[in-house]
Amino acid sequence: MMHPADLPETVSVFPLPGALLLPRSRLPLHIFEPRYLQMLDDALKTQERLIGLVQPNPCQSNENKLHQIGCAGRVTQFSETEDGRYLITLTGISRFRIQAELDAFTPYRRCNVAWGGFDRDLGKVEHDEGFDRVGLMKLLEKFFSSRKLSADWDMLKDANDELLVNSLSMLLDFDPEEKQALLEAPCLRTRRETLVTLIEFAMRGGANEETLQ
Repeated sequence: MMHPADLPETVSVFPLPGALLLPRSRLPLHIFEPRYLQMLDDALKTQERLIGLVQPNPCQSNENKLHQIGCAGRVTQFSETEDGRYLITLTGISRFRIQAELDAFTPYRRCNVAWGGFDRDLGKVEHDEGFDRVGLMKLLEKFFSSRKLSADWDMLKDANDELLVNSLSMLLDFDPEEKQALLEAPCLRTRRETLVTLIEFAMRGGANEETLQ
């Protein structure tokens, strides 16, 4: 487990629309662009092995603008293909707030960041008191059925609160701005409430505003 004192003031950032990384969760990535191959090579040379995943901000007039809040992940698995691409796994460590983007001499982007305000991320697994798991599972069954999606229901039922909510937040096909809302949720309960709202909204959009039962 990393401690606040282990977190660097500067991180390399990987702008990736629609991709969500959350603390204590794992995200597989396929790295093939030369600048991000260089970013990974440089990250692997550091003790922390951190890469910051950030959503581009479409609300800004400058197309290169980023959302202020991202999540840093530690490279915990990686393999190289014969043609020089990388298959890696990032394990979420902590969210951060971008303070300023650096004029770096690297082909990828680097930012000064602040880690304050995200103390939960470096703590123990979160629990969601009052979590209506049965209600969520019923909603998921309707949602997956409406989208003709399959799921490992036994695994979902056995997952702890945080793993269930975070995995669904990362895997379900939400818009980038919706993913950002899930990332910025201050606690697991708020993320679960946001997740349920997004699922219900998606279902109403495909069912002529029919009330869910």
